[in-house]
Amino acid sequence: MTILVTGSTGTIGTQVLAFLDGHGAEVQALTRTPGKAHFPAGVTVVQGDLSDIDSVRAALQGISTLFLLAPNAPDELTQAMLTLDAARAAGVKGIVYLSVFKGDAYADVPHFASKMTVERMVHATELPVTILRPAYFIQNDLRQKDALLGGGVYGMPIGERGISMVDIRDIGEAAAKELLRRERAAAPLPCETYELVGPDVLTGATISALWSDVLGRPIGYAGNDLDALEERLKSFGPAWLACDMRLMMRRYQQDGAIATDGEIARLATLLGHPPRSYRDFAEAAAAAWAAA
Repeated sequence: MTILVTGSTGTIGTQVLAFLDGHGAEVQALTRTPGKAHFPAGVTVVQGDLSDIDSVRAALQGISTLFLLAPNAPDELTQAMLTLDAARAAGVKGIVYLSVFKGDAYADVPHFASKMTVERMVHATELPVTILRPAYFIQNDLRQKDALLGGGVYGMPIGERGISMVDIRDIGEAAAKELLRRERAAAPLPCETYELVGPDVLTGATISALWSDVLGRPIGYAGNDLDALEERLKSFGPAWLACDMRLMMRRYQQDGAIATDGEIARLATLLGHPPRSYRDFAEAAAAAWAAA
């Protein structure tokens, strides 16, 4: 019996593999470039791509449990739905699917809407899936290093409504726990859904104040300019993705993405500890930057 991890070389996939390590499960990692991949000892590398359905079908042979992370790509919906159908045909007994927090409310954000359609498929076909809905990743703010240290500002235009950002380690840990639970079960388990969120309500102002405290210098908030955000993202990525991210940030500014106490408590129960805080991340990042 084997767990297959997709998105294995990315931000979340590497966390999932790290938390699966040492738990006695047979693990395979799907990647387009096996020669460049570096995985924990014991992980079997499998060549494949979710955009290539034949490679997906081949990779799913002998797999009992699947971690499905579809890339943020123009055909994300097609990739995810075809992979789920292939998993069902291959007799996979358990799936953990990475969706998104507030996807049901943000219907005008393309990658949110795509993930909600996948969730509809899961429920309509009664697939044995744990749906994980992560909020905005705390570690995305590692990209703020130059702005914080060089410019004295926090530059992500998240607005003032508030976001319950989640630490990527909590995502990886939650996914690993659910993969192992489904892998060890004698039969397929009912569908479950978890909101993967942090304990803080974070705004542009509160994050700037937090960084001021952690770095010991004044840090301002750069403001809510979405035009500047889109242009910056277009400088190192495709225009469609920059626009998608702009639409997401617009909804954060308009509506926020705040977790309830019940959602935080339910995640804590799954993890076995409280979700990690933004301050813990900031202090660790500041220490690493200082050491470098």
